[in-house]
Amino acid sequence: MGKLTDMKVKNAKPGIHGDGDGLYLRVKPPTEAQAKRGEKSGAKSWVLRVQHMGRRTDIGLGGFPTDLTLREARDKAHHLRKLARQGKNAIAERDREKVVIPTFADAVGLAHAELSKGWSEKHGDAFKASLNEHAVPKLGAKRVDQITTAEVIAALSPIWTEKPAIASKVRVRIMQVLSFARAKGWRTAPLPEARELRNGLARQPKGKNFTAMDWREVPAFFSDQLAREDTAGRLALLFTITTAARSGEARSARWEHIDIEARTWTRPGELMKSGVKHVVTLNDAAIGILERARPLSGGEGLIFPGTKGQKLSDMTLSKVMRTAKRDETVHGFRSSFRDWAAERMPTIPAMVAEMALAHSVGTKTEQAYLRTDLPDMRRALMDGWGQFLAESLSSVGGNVVWMERA
Repeated sequence: MGKLTDMKVKNAKPGIHGDGDGLYLRVKPPTEAQAKRGEKSGAKSWVLRVQHMGRRTDIGLGGFPTDLTLREARDKAHHLRKLARQGKNAIAERDREKVVIPTFADAVGLAHAELSKGWSEKHGDAFKASLNEHAVPKLGAKRVDQITTAEVIAALSPIWTEKPAIASKVRVRIMQVLSFARAKGWRTAPLPEARELRNGLARQPKGKNFTAMDWREVPAFFSDQLAREDTAGRLALLFTITTAARSGEARSARWEHIDIEARTWTRPGELMKSGVKHVVTLNDAAIGILERARPLSGGEGLIFPGTKGQKLSDMTLSKVMRTAKRDETVHGFRSSFRDWAAERMPTIPAMVAEMALAHSVGTKTEQAYLRTDLPDMRRALMDGWGQFLAESLSSVGGNVVWMERA
């Protein structure tokens, strides 16, 4: 039983008054203003004295009565003494208790603000948008230190089999937010384990590859489209094929990225999936498509502008495919190019075709020692692809020798 009572605390005079077990009430002398009002004491505060790593430590617990009553001070002192006996830093534990634990919705914004400093704008936007759409409705109001494995499973379940690709990304991003919360001291519980999440969710359907046109059929398709009206969508599709680019990269292409004399298309990092700048060597077919596209924009800004000068949507290129009564995807032409390179250009190393597709090649160690992106080989490869697609746009003639794979 402590030595102090509520009445003693209320009437305590300036000085230090012990309650026992290291708990003290510290009372300051009255200020001049307080003395004029007839008050006999100043501010009162609670202090706990403990031993930590062999040294005496005084820990401020808070004021009386604004922060802690006598009973609350005893409860808090008991808790911190117990931690100190366990060898823990009682001051650190006290300060951690003062931290305001954010909700998951607030933590998403805080994590995005910090982590996105090292991301591309596109990745940062996708991170925040996917969580706000698929995780915040279920987890948003919960504090990050109270989110359990079961609650993460409940948030992922509605999209886990219906939208497996985005669901997998959302799972990773939820873990990023919770990991950020642990690093900030907002959460001490372990993160949900991947095995536990898998056990609580249905098996996802196997992923499907992008449907690709057989490489042997691409020249005929290309020739048919080349003979049709020069719309922005059609020319963007043809340029995508000649450069083996991703749809978004071609739709975002601008004239300032093009060097006709050097025959290159320098795609800035913000346009690339990898976030790294990539230089494409332009073949004659690609140059020919660019010349046909020039009237669309006058050679300034977006090469393939949409309505009101805005960037084309992905559906615009897909519509060209549907109009041509083709079921393949635009992205599938990258697979067509890769198959063609393997079949018709076997003397050029496979890594060159991967570089042309802006894929990472080799192990991290190999990448560290590879100081070149093999521009001459990539140019030979892309020139061969251009001639294969459209000899009518190619001036290389017999300079490319086709070789059948044995």
